[in-house]
Amino acid sequence: MPGGLEPLRLQRRLVYVVRDMVLLGVALAAAACAPQFVPIPATETATVLPPTQTPPPLDAPVVESPALVAVHMFDEQNGWGVSDKAVLRTVDGGFTWHDVSPTASDYGYSVTTEFLDSQHGWVLVPNLEDWLSGILFRTSDGGAHWNESPVPFGGGALQFIDGRRGWMMASLGAGAGSMAVGVHQTEDGGASWTQTYVNDPNQTGSGASLPLGGLKDGITPVSMQQAWIGGVIYEPGRIYLYQTADGGRTWAQSSVTAPDGYELAELETTGPIFATSQVAFLPVHMSSQNGIMLAVYVSRDGGGSWLASPTFVPQGGSIDFVSAETGFAWNGTDFYVTHDAAQTWAPVRPDVDFTDSFAGMDFVTPEVGFVLSDQGDRGQHVYVTRDSGATWTLVGH
Repeated sequence: MPGGLEPLRLQRRLVYVVRDMVLLGVALAAAACAPQFVPIPATETATVLPPTQTPPPLDAPVVESPALVAVHMFDEQNGWGVSDKAVLRTVDGGFTWHDVSPTASDYGYSVTTEFLDSQHGWVLVPNLEDWLSGILFRTSDGGAHWNESPVPFGGGALQFIDGRRGWMMASLGAGAGSMAVGVHQTEDGGASWTQTYVNDPNQTGSGASLPLGGLKDGITPVSMQQAWIGGVIYEPGRIYLYQTADGGRTWAQSSVTAPDGYELAELETTGPIFATSQVAFLPVHMSSQNGIMLAVYVSRDGGGSWLASPTFVPQGGSIDFVSAETGFAWNGTDFYVTHDAAQTWAPVRPDVDFTDSFAGMDFVTPEVGFVLSDQGDRGQHVYVTRDSGATWTLVGH
């Protein structure tokens, strides 16, 4: 059981987004069972939220209306953003964005990022001529200074436990329902890496405990010994979840079974979300003749065992937990909120229609959260809620 999960790690807001654009287009077969909503008056035009206080100075250029592709907030004021051209920071809740990029480059979807807190961040820029290599930039002072190192991977899933210890699940290529990966570790903040596992049969020392078959969506480490990899395999009723207890050298399939009635469904997960060292949530998207459902499994023994919650989120996509009790899910139209560790979910109809513009969410408390809204030619906007998703205000841009 994980014992190395530091308090800083426990406070991180992990956002789980799986194929939202696909999920938005799926209709529920059982429309008659749709939840009833408490009406909330809609606003035709969202008000612009001014800063609540004068932000501390940040010695970096201001970027007006950046084309954001991702937002990572750590509290109501401090967070990171990624645009198509820059790595950004905000110290006033998204009202102002400062360019703290490590180098001139195209960012957006071509880079892999990891932000541990408002000071520690990593940006992996792939080598466009060799996607199996890249440059990893790292900062421990909020982007004021960056160090860089060449790395033997160009993309994948990057996760840090603290400022020095991290894991990388490097993508080595996928096709026909299979995906080769290499698992790497660092203990010096990303300056150097050691490969502990590879399942590419074309490489020396390839292993089979983490099979080549299946698409790997994400890695969740809790110490330098224990981690999980989730994904999807096109085999009815099988939840693709593997775990290691020896630093990634060997892997074993986790014992998680499909909920009753979904034994023939296609199931997908990126892996667990740890709220504490013992309490974790495993979101599983289920696609079947009944439509799309989001099931959430709960572990109270550090990921040793999992129990499916009794209620599902219809068409559930993005999910975010802010504590061992409170979490949020987005289903393409509405937010669903739980305050009892995913045992029950209550729908919340937002007063802003995000149906066609939702591009990600990040809640930082049970009341306060942010949504990135992609409005096409009108740009990418950040909205904030202070009442658990019911009302939203447009942050100044």
